[in-house]
Amino acid sequence: MTIREKMHGGKLYRTDDEALMKEQAACLEKLYDYNHTRPSQAEMRTALLKEMFAEIGEGCYIEPPFHANWAGKFVRFGKNVYANFNLTLVDDTAIYVGDNTMFGPNVTVATAGHPVQPALREKIYQYNLPIRIGRNCWIGAGAVILPGVTIGDNTVVGAGSVVTRDLPANVVAVGNPCRVLRPIGERDDLYYFRDKKIDPSEL
Repeated sequence: MTIREKMHGGKLYRTDDEALMKEQAACLEKLYDYNHTRPSQAEMRTALLKEMFAEIGEGCYIEPPFHANWAGKFVRFGKNVYANFNLTLVDDTAIYVGDNTMFGPNVTVATAGHPVQPALREKIYQYNLPIRIGRNCWIGAGAVILPGVTIGDNTVVGAGSVVTRDLPANVVAVGNPCRVLRPIGERDDLYYFRDKKIDPSEL
C-alpha cells in the first residue's frame, strides 16, 4: 500500500515523507498568497480558491485568514459556501461541504488524528478520516468537527460545540460532546432568535 493510499484510506502513516512534504509546501505557498490579498482583490481570491481546492462552487467566500494543512487540495465545496474569519481545515484527506452551508468564525474541521499510543506518536504517525457536511448547514463560532464525522442537511451546530459523532439532518445540536438538542420544527418558521419573529415577507 502506498503512502497516498494510507493517507486517504484511514491507515496509519508517517507524515515525514519527503515527497508529501514537498507537495504540501507548494500548496501552502498559494494559501499564503490568498491570506495576503487585499479586501478589494475579490477576483484574485476567487481564482486562488479555484487553484487551491479540489472543487469549489460558484459564490463561495472564505474570509482571510484561512488556515488549511493542504490549502484545500482535498476539499470539495458546493455553491455559496460562506466561511468567516479563521476557518481551519485540517484537510489531510477529503472534506465535503454542501451548497449554502455557513461557518462562523474560528471553526475547525479536522480530518486528521494521532494514535493514543505514545510510541506511535513519537514516530509521528497519523491517520485521516473524511468529513462530510451537508447542504444548508450552519456551523457556529468556535465549533470543532472531528475525523470521520458526517453532518446531515440543514443541521445547526451550536457555537463552541465539539462534534465527535455523526449528526442527523434537520436538528439543532450543541455541546461537548455535541448532542442533538431538538429537531428543527414549526417554531423555527415563526421565530429566528428566541422571541424575535420572522417577517413572512422574508421567507
